[in-house]
Amino acid sequence: MDGQQAVHVPVMCTRIVELLSVPLQAPGATYVDCTLGLGGHAEAVLTACPQARLIGIDRDRHALDAAAARLAPFGDRVVLFQARYDELPEVLAEAERPAVQAILADLGLSSMQIDRTERGFAYRADAPLDMRMDDTQPLTAAELLNTADVPELTRILRRFGEERFADRIARRIVAERATEPFTGSARLVRVIEQAIPAAARASGGGHPAKRTFQALRIAVNDELTALAGLLPAAIDALAPGGRLAVLAYHSGEDRLVKNALREAATDRAPRGLPEVPAALRARLVLLTRGAERPDTDEVQVNPRAASARLRAAERINEVAA
Repeated sequence: MDGQQAVHVPVMCTRIVELLSVPLQAPGATYVDCTLGLGGHAEAVLTACPQARLIGIDRDRHALDAAAARLAPFGDRVVLFQARYDELPEVLAEAERPAVQAILADLGLSSMQIDRTERGFAYRADAPLDMRMDDTQPLTAAELLNTADVPELTRILRRFGEERFADRIARRIVAERATEPFTGSARLVRVIEQAIPAAARASGGGHPAKRTFQALRIAVNDELTALAGLLPAAIDALAPGGRLAVLAYHSGEDRLVKNALREAATDRAPRGLPEVPAALRARLVLLTRGAERPDTDEVQVNPRAASARLRAAERINEVAA
């Protein structure tokens, strides 16, 4: 195992395997990892479910290369695709797997993305303001910072970072870039710190740049749009008895997941009907009560797991045509 794999600790891995292994015991069962990353969850699931095959998806070609090496011992049980996870229908069509038994989406950054300084995701080291999960796409964090106006930057920081000083930070960024465009993360961190009142910086709540960097990353990679596309596609792709698990790391992601699963787990027929038509019946049964969280022991070993929220559901019927 190389250094990257050694530091990669998949979040809530035991619970993920417990949830997803139930429908993966039959020969030919298919497991889809929509956010393959370095392959930690995939390795654990394939080990626990020797009959299962994996379709691994990631938009980051560097992560796919690392995962391919890690999963090589599983041979032809593994097929990998570079794609955004909302392209799930196209991937499944290419793989000739219209219905699958288990799907996982771990919406967090991989250890490689965080730890490779040149990727620009981390705010604790000076690096180019990149933040692209797919480094072939044109939009970088620097491009966004240097072109968006104050209202747009404010909207991004509020919606994706829940930053209460969004307007102050946006105005300071636009003023500073008039002197010199932003290229590196250290200067952006200084500008954010200057924009936030001293009392707020001293009150705790984590690094003052954390929410801004999160918001920029989500905007650059269009993550919430992709997630909104993934969730209905994943539910559609589940065979009866198939299971979907999603790990979210901030409230915007978790809200989308919660609402999508709750809606699909609710009958859509008007009240008072003596029998609910098949086309209006719930498609899922929820497997988690609310969002499950990692326990204290896991967070101590892997602090990056602290904000994780896990929700899971099982497909219970096919909708009539």
